[in-house]
Amino acid sequence: MQTRNKFFDDMSQLMTNAMGVAQGARTEAETAMKGLLDRWMADRDFVTREEFDAVRAMAQKAREENEALSARLAALEAKSKG
Repeated sequence: MQTRNKFFDDMSQLMTNAMGVAQGARTEAETAMKGLLDRWMADRDFVTREEFDAVRAMAQKAREENEALSARLAALEAKSKG
């Protein structure tokens, strides 16, 4: 029959408890960092991806309309000269 050494049992329990504390500290640090980053980004007035995509689509449409109007104007100018 093998007897258990109390020293090793105590050390094992101590290490288990230390790992639990370390895991809790890690989770708390991650939560604090995420909160800090969220506040920092909110203060910078960044736009969301959806807002960016909407403005990008509007700019693309305006560019296409501008090109069409430029071509139409060139055609009218050529017609009036000739």
